[in-house]
Amino acid sequence: MNALIKFIAPGLFSVAFFLFRSSFLKKSQRKHRWVMRAFRFSADNDSRKALSVYGHLLHFRGEDIQNRIQGAIYIQRAADKGDMKSQYQMGKIYESGYENYFPVSDEKSLHYYRLAGLNGHTLAVSRMVKVYQEGELGLKCDLAETKRWQSLQPTL
Repeated sequence: MNALIKFIAPGLFSVAFFLFRSSFLKKSQRKHRWVMRAFRFSADNDSRKALSVYGHLLHFRGEDIQNRIQGAIYIQRAADKGDMKSQYQMGKIYESGYENYFPVSDEKSLHYYRLAGLNGHTLAVSRMVKVYQEGELGLKCDLAETKRWQSLQPTL
């Protein structure tokens, strides 16, 4: 039964995300509650996209501090599953710290920025360039690493 639920979760998330983004019943509280329950169900069953979307919604739009912390926990789970947007966000969370649950950690911040940058997140690549150019997050200036990260930046 668990395998079936984990199989269904990404599909349910896709339907819920479609409804979330559609203008159908735009102001409906009933639709909103259903979509949020579907997001949570999918996230609790390890859908990477659901972890990311639901986590970002809770962390940035949550009603209270507990929701925002729970959102960051979901974001971290998505980051650990390879979601580059969540990896970048966890880098930011650990860089500045968040409540007592996510203390400031240069090491963890760098870890997540690196992962996001290597996965192609342009803001993470830019952040890594700045880290090595200016010697931030506990690292010393390193011209070779700066150039390596600059080579990963997309050209316009």
